Amino acid sequence: MQINNLKLQNFRNYDTQELSFSKNNIIYGKNGMGKTNLIEAIYLLALTKTFRSNNEKIVIKEGKDITKINGTILDDIKNNYEVIITKTGKKVKIDNNTYKKISDYISNIKVILFNPNDLQIIKDSPSIRRKLLNVSISQYNNRYLKILSNYNKILKQRNSYLKTMYINSNMSKDYLDILTDKLIDLGLEIYEYRKNYIDNINSKIDDIYKKISNIEGINIEYISNYKDLSKDMLLKKYKETLDKDMILGMTKIGIHHDDLLFKINNNELKEFGSEGQQKNAIIAYKLSEIEIFKEKINKIPILILDDLFSELDEEKINNILNLIDNDVQTFITTTEIDKVNKKIKEKSKIFHITDSGIKEE
Repeated sequence: MQINNLKLQNFRNYDTQELSFSKNNIIYGKNGMGKTNLIEAIYLLALTKTFRSNNEKIVIKEGKDITKINGTILDDIKNNYEVIITKTGKKVKIDNNTYKKISDYISNIKVILFNPNDLQIIKDSPSIRRKLLNVSISQYNNRYLKILSNYNKILKQRNSYLKTMYINSNMSKDYLDILTDKLIDLGLEIYEYRKNYIDNINSKIDDIYKKISNIEGINIEYISNYKDLSKDMLLKKYKETLDKDMILGMTKIGIHHDDLLFKINNNELKEFGSEGQQKNAIIAYKLSEIEIFKEKINKIPILILDDLFSELDEEKINNILNLIDNDVQTFITTTEIDKVNKKIKEKSKIFHITDSGIKEE
């Protein structure tokens, strides 16, 4: 999979911009010039969301009402993709055909991103790690996103009805039982998707981590209160927590409480790993995904390495780059082009971003 060209209109600091790419691409310039904006556009073209905010409307250039991101993607065939964002919503197209459901659009373009802020995946709350998992599996399997969307709708309905039942004790419990039954069915399916995906990651990550850092013993533990439970057992647990759920107005059991623990030699990286070890673990996770996509669904994702050279030492950077197959299209952003290995520069298309625009070197 490869993005051949990208067209931007009213995107961040760009009025209009058109670029064509090669297999290997380096984007360099001082901070604040728009390096990350370019890779954000590629990411948004794939996932219809930005990795920098929960509100994609912030990418619309100040003073404008609409932004367009258009790109030609070469996979088995060449297709043209477009994401249009306005103040009131967004629209997605493939070859000028509008898709009513975003879930039908996502998973067509596979993108793996490493960004300096990814360190928060290990350090921050479980919701950050669930988001990582959801983005990963949504690209891996289109059905997952639809099931997850349905789960969240049912969860919202159940929480709303719990609040109503708490206020009015005469409300029928039959509707709640229907919602709980459906929530468990969807949750069990999501659990299996997540478990299988992490099992696949664990089959790759330790070997990749060792090749990056010469340290072994890393794995990811998937934490879920659905683990090893049948539907009947889960129904019993939901009944046991019903009174608490009603008081709180929220569902305390479910895959919306899942978590991932990054561990090295059975110790949590969050508590016992250095910042360097944590960064290496995240990169190893991302590189594991590329291998899984290739092996399981015969797709090669686009790889984006944002500001990699400021994050790691030269030895580890070279170890990482040596792990990337030649058939993977890569985008590397950096403020320090001199730090990039000469061999990498020789085989790459280089874009220099300055105040006056983007110059191809």
